[in-house]
Amino acid sequence: MPIRRPLRIHRRFARLERRVILGHEVDVAVGFRARLLGLALLDRADAGPGLLIPRCASVHTFGMRFALDVYFLDRDGDVIAERHAIPPRRFVACRGAAAVLEVPAGLRGFAREKG
Repeated sequence: MPIRRPLRIHRRFARLERRVILGHEVDVAVGFRARLLGLALLDRADAGPGLLIPRCASVHTFGMRFALDVYFLDRDGDVIAERHAIPPRRFVACRGAAAVLEVPAGLRGFAREKG
């Protein structure tokens, strides 16, 4: 079954593949430009539900126009660390992460299950 795209999509994400992570369908940054920019220089409304950056253990928020929640994932896609409400002009990393999920701060439904 093909994955449906949201009605409003920024052209930066138009050709990216999508994957379900933590129960949400997000774009996957595979090319150099998509990985470098991430959600930078976008308005919050254009950021969508988030961006998965595979083969990555750190991100920067230079050029961001809104705060980010960042989830560091292991090879199985499980959350190994999370950082919330990271303001612009910061750098965050997690040793051992295999991928990073960037999400606009405060987006509901991305919080890790506590148990």
